[in-house]
Amino acid sequence: MTLSGKQRRYLRALGHDLRPVVQLGKEGLTDAMAAAVDAALATHELVKIKIGQGASIDRHDAAEDLAVRTRSEVAQILGKTILLYRPHPEEPKIELP
Repeated sequence: MTLSGKQRRYLRALGHDLRPVVQLGKEGLTDAMAAAVDAALATHELVKIKIGQGASIDRHDAAEDLAVRTRSEVAQILGKTILLYRPHPEEPKIELP
């Protein structure tokens, strides 16, 4: 699934008030962290991830790696924050335009 520009704008607007659910630390992108993001996506569909000060991974690399591992789409990369989206397979809560 590829998001259009209009869909990304819609998701960015929804994600504006969200608090980060997971924080990427100095350990980098671990399997446990990817599993936590995957579980959060299953529950919320739209998840904000914060990249901590000590993280040695590039934000764009982290976003792409997380998107691949969790089968999600990157809706936004802004500063040290990543916004990921994955619709619920049976009952999506977010309807994209």
